[in-house]
This record gives sequence, C-alpha cells and structure tokens, in this order.
Amino acid sequence: MNARGALGRYGEDLAVRLLTDAGMAVLERNWRCRAGEIDILAMDGDALVVCEVKTRRAGMFEHPMAAVTRAKADRLRRLAEIWLDRNGGAPPGGVRIDLVGVVLPRRGAPLAEHARGVA
Repeated sequence: MNARGALGRYGEDLAVRLLTDAGMAVLERNWRCRAGEIDILAMDGDALVVCEVKTRRAGMFEHPMAAVTRAKADRLRRLAEIWLDRNGGAPPGGVRIDLVGVVLPRRGAPLAEHARGVA
C-alpha cells in the first residue's frame, strides 16, 4: 500500500469509529462494482447511509468537505442504486449520503467532521 492509500485507510478507520460511536451499524467497507466504490455503508436506525470519506493532511489548500462535487454526489447516488438493487431494495428509512472529512494536523489528534445528508 502506498502512502496515499495508507492515509485513506487511516481516515476510513477513524470514520468507522466515529459512525459506530454515533450508534450506526457498519454493513460494509470499500464496496466495489464496475461503476466505482462506496467507502462505507452503514445503517442509522432504519436508514441506509452511504458514506464518503475524505482525508487530508493539514495545510492542504482544500478542506476535505469541499471534495464532494456534484459529479461525485451523482456517482454516489448511482452506486447506492446499484447496491440497493443487489441487496433487496431501500430500507424503510430510505437512503442518505453522508460525508466524513478527516484532517490530520502536523501535531496532535486528527479532526473528524461528520456531515449528514450532503447529497
């Protein structure tokens, strides 16, 4: 695994901890199909959460939360539809797309921010 991959994996590990601490049940990590990848799939009560994780080192010009563009949100919606088709359809609570942004400062603890319903 290269440095970028290790950084992403670390951010996803932090995101999983953040989501589970918030009471969510993680179903899958790094689910892939030909159309792309979903970082984390989780249940929040009776709602399916499709979670994108963006990790950046402090000092980068762009905050990780700014990394989800309209095109990325559209792709996440398409991926969610594919996952639902393969896994029995939408749950009673529907589907929500969340984002976890992780910033790693030069010193100290990482900062993780969870935004619900970003797309």
